[in-house]
Amino acid sequence: MVTHSGWASDARPDAPQDPRSLGQLVADLSEQAARLVRAEIDLAKAELASKAKQVGIGAGLLVGAGVLGLYTLTAFIATAIIGLANAVPAWLAALIVSVVLLLITATLALLGLRHLKQGTPPVPDRAIENVQQDVEAVKKGFQQ
Repeated sequence: MVTHSGWASDARPDAPQDPRSLGQLVADLSEQAARLVRAEIDLAKAELASKAKQVGIGAGLLVGAGVLGLYTLTAFIATAIIGLANAVPAWLAALIVSVVLLLITATLALLGLRHLKQGTPPVPDRAIENVQQDVEAVKKGFQQ
């Protein structure tokens, strides 16, 4: 096909025409890249905040387990005293309370550890994965 300037062109007549200049396209690319970087940073911040929250919950549960552990120790001591002082069923009641407190302590400790594992290490995994995918997409775009 020969255009009005006399130069041959291999452009298809049904190809979409983009009225933007090369400079505008480069400016758009720069703006979109900056927007993408800001979005990835926002995602990383949100992910780190979520993990920090999990660490906080886990730490709080572990503190609760520690406090109940102290109460359990006190109850076991009271059980031993009551058991030695009286050969009556009062020591059995104290032992039952001690076992219940021990079960609560173990439950809180396990829940706390689970929350700590969810929040550590505080690395924004999804944001890193998205950035790697973006880099791969850009590389493929430049190769074409």
